Amino acid sequence: MPYYIYRVSQLGPIKQLEKLTQIETFKEASGTAKQMRKEVDLTKCKIQVVFGENELQAEEALHSVREPEPMTGDDY
Repeated sequence: MPYYIYRVSQLGPIKQLEKLTQIETFKEASGTAKQMRKEVDLTKCKIQVVFGENELQAEEALHSVREPEPMTGDDY
């Protein structure tokens, strides 16, 4: 399954996704994303690598909201 690199911009509550490229290996995708991050203004957007079977699955992963971990137990 490929890795997708997206430019993610936040306009209010809506995420704007722009697919930049698709790469087959994580090492290459990670290196490409790091290089892209050096070249853009990260105050206006972020560059993210996401794994998925297809573009739709990748974009759904980027739009999903993770629930915070519960703060219970001896660590808190």
